[in-house]
Amino acid sequence: MIDTVIFDMDGLLIDSEPLWGIAMREVFATVGVNLSPELTHLTTGLRTKEVVSYWYNYYKWEGKSAEQVVNEIIDSVIQKIRAEGHPMEGLQYILRFFREKGFKMGLASSSPLRLINAALEHLQIKDTFQAVYSAEFEDYGKPHPAVYLACAKALGSDPLNCIAFEDSVTGMTAAKAARMTTVVVPEAHNRHDPRYALANMKLDSLLEFNDAKLELLGIR
Repeated sequence: MIDTVIFDMDGLLIDSEPLWGIAMREVFATVGVNLSPELTHLTTGLRTKEVVSYWYNYYKWEGKSAEQVVNEIIDSVIQKIRAEGHPMEGLQYILRFFREKGFKMGLASSSPLRLINAALEHLQIKDTFQAVYSAEFEDYGKPHPAVYLACAKALGSDPLNCIAFEDSVTGMTAAKAARMTTVVVPEAHNRHDPRYALANMKLDSLLEFNDAKLELLGIR
């Protein structure tokens, strides 16, 4: 029986994807790499070190190590989240929905743990989750299922008994590879990507999820 829900974080619970884009463009500009918003969207859902490696392989900048660029981006995003991070529409509603149904609740994110903790503290929802996992500690990040499998294991749940909520194609692929029932809530600009057909359900907002949607997923 499905009794567990695992959430992604960036772009799903907190409106941080624009902040990630700004931070990346600002930091990459310091090494002469100028990225458009469209280009930053290409790496949505990947770990920070994978994003930096992706662009370093293309631009081969000098002056700063990849590790330094990674840390500067993370530090900048944390600062921006603390200053202007806003919850996504329906955040409190969806957490309350599953809490009242007695679901075990976890979080599985590509972000580094120190950023996850900063965001959860900012939103004041850290105590909501029984397990919080970062892909930074896994051999592979999303779209590999490792972080979802680790979170499910920590919750004592079979992946087949989990619902995963995601906003990106990369994250959706990870959750499906973990054999979880997957609900996607894509960003508006990306909502019509045909790859989201892989998900069990697609929503425009967390507020759309309700008892009827739960039944459509075959969960009573």
